[in-house]
Amino acid sequence: MQSPGKTLSLQALSLEQLDAVLELDRRCLGGIWSESGYEREIESPNSDLLVLCLGERLIALGCLWAILEEGHITLLGVAPEFQHQGLGQFLLCVLLREAYLRRLEWATLEVRASNAAAIALYHKLGFQSLGERRGYYSDGENALILWHRGLRQPDYLLELGQHYSLFCDRLRADRWCLDNILPEAEFSNPAIKS
Repeated sequence: MQSPGKTLSLQALSLEQLDAVLELDRRCLGGIWSESGYEREIESPNSDLLVLCLGERLIALGCLWAILEEGHITLLGVAPEFQHQGLGQFLLCVLLREAYLRRLEWATLEVRASNAAAIALYHKLGFQSLGERRGYYSDGENALILWHRGLRQPDYLLELGQHYSLFCDRLRADRWCLDNILPEAEFSNPAIKS
């Protein structure tokens, strides 16, 4: 039996969680968005703003904007004490599934040029480096611009589901209880958003 202390849940961010998400944003992303920014994203029909929770505690967040045919992953962060456990990988798969369900054709994101672990993950999931934004971050560091151009390919969701299953297996091996998250079967028989 899994420990109830490591039960993970996936949910859309709610207005009641604003204080907690602002603190998480500050701790893992340096305070990128303001309270009003999060409120806009919660209300926007073009945004998927998701959080992973351990009980009531927010431990990871991710956001996808749907802009025409493009899915822009604007946020992906994990609380420092929960990093390197596969939670970011898991959440990225869920965001890419949301892009697929929205019938988007490609996905893009920016990542710090020095973040080798994140870049390796993005490449593993099919992203390619296609440019650089000089001085993009407040500390002057450059950002790599990554693109994934294959979200509408016939086997894309199946391939993404295989990655998702591997990430879920890793979390289960680390004794995370995944009863309150997206079932793996949702990658083989999804309900397309209209």
